[in-house]
Amino acid sequence: MTNIPAPVQIPFAAAEAVQRVQRTSRRVQQPQSSPDLVSLAVGEPNFDTPEQVRAAATAALAAGHTHYSPAQGEPVLREALAGRLSELTREPVSSADILITHGGTAGLAAAILGIVNPGDRVVVPDPTYSLYADLVSMAGGVLVPVPLAADLHWDLEALSSALDGAKLFVFCNPSNPTGIVHSRAELEALADLLAGTDTLVLTDEAYSDLVYTAEPFTSALQIEALEGRTIYCQTFSKSYAMTGWRVGYLWGPSSVIAAAARVHATFNGSVNTANQLAALTALETCGPDIERMHEAYTRRRALMLEGLAGIDGLHVGTPEGAFYLFPKYDASLSSEEMVAHLRKHGVAVRPGGEFGQYGEQHIRLSYAASEEAIVEGVKRIAAGMAALRATAAQ
Repeated sequence: MTNIPAPVQIPFAAAEAVQRVQRTSRRVQQPQSSPDLVSLAVGEPNFDTPEQVRAAATAALAAGHTHYSPAQGEPVLREALAGRLSELTREPVSSADILITHGGTAGLAAAILGIVNPGDRVVVPDPTYSLYADLVSMAGGVLVPVPLAADLHWDLEALSSALDGAKLFVFCNPSNPTGIVHSRAELEALADLLAGTDTLVLTDEAYSDLVYTAEPFTSALQIEALEGRTIYCQTFSKSYAMTGWRVGYLWGPSSVIAAAARVHATFNGSVNTANQLAALTALETCGPDIERMHEAYTRRRALMLEGLAGIDGLHVGTPEGAFYLFPKYDASLSSEEMVAHLRKHGVAVRPGGEFGQYGEQHIRLSYAASEEAIVEGVKRIAAGMAALRATAAQ
């Protein structure tokens, strides 16, 4: 009988870039959900993608749009986006400076990895969307988290100190996880802090159509004093309920977009052509669908706020945008422990600590779920908080 040699065991260690992310990442992989668990954890619309968008993808495939797209994206989509962005900037936007990306996440990755060198300081609010920190770690940059003020808006004094010498400031508006909307006044204050510096700004405005304030939403692109330093990241995922389609885009200074395009071409390649043509249909036809979903989120937001208001030990601010609440709790548990406790009571939420060290003692709830899930989920949160109070009283 022939002896088969044992396979060679080659020692392996992940690349240092991967190890940096593993050492520092706060991103949490939730356990597998069971059918009896109500999830208020997922930042994803529960709506189906509008019918005409799905039909456009089907028609594109039937017409043979199954080949590689240009690396920077389909010209017809980029031209349409240039027109839309020109309405914000009030200046002509060149489609040559628009990069179509594999969702907003690939856009953020392309921008940050295209900008940040090892040792560069990158300032982020804390808490904020956790992907930013992982991308800075992968690039070898130095993350500088700046705690928010008590009302979860920027602490401008702390931000001023942190921005000194920074290569980049990254923020989302409306904010994930806090639901805060940064006003025109805040954005103008940011511009004042950056005046005379070379600091770039990356604004992630994925939730810009989901705002509930009396004051209209102000994009960073509408702040004249931020011109020339702002990179705009957007996605079709949230406004159009197109999370699975993976279509996003970047716009900004030509040199920055060229660098991001090189990263995106290396990591991702071009975006599926049919999906881009479906995104074009969304851009051109889905205004009424956005309004319909916004009305539903407004009702769900009120429903969740009303339910949470009566829970002892939970302190809830009024969310201004996106579809998140970020309540603070009194219990002496870490946010991960609180999440585990609430799972035992049949409801999934996300730990505030996932979004930064200053997110501890908070949980993030999503009202992108159905009204039935919100009512039942809040009921289970109430039961979980009551159980903690009963244990503490013993």
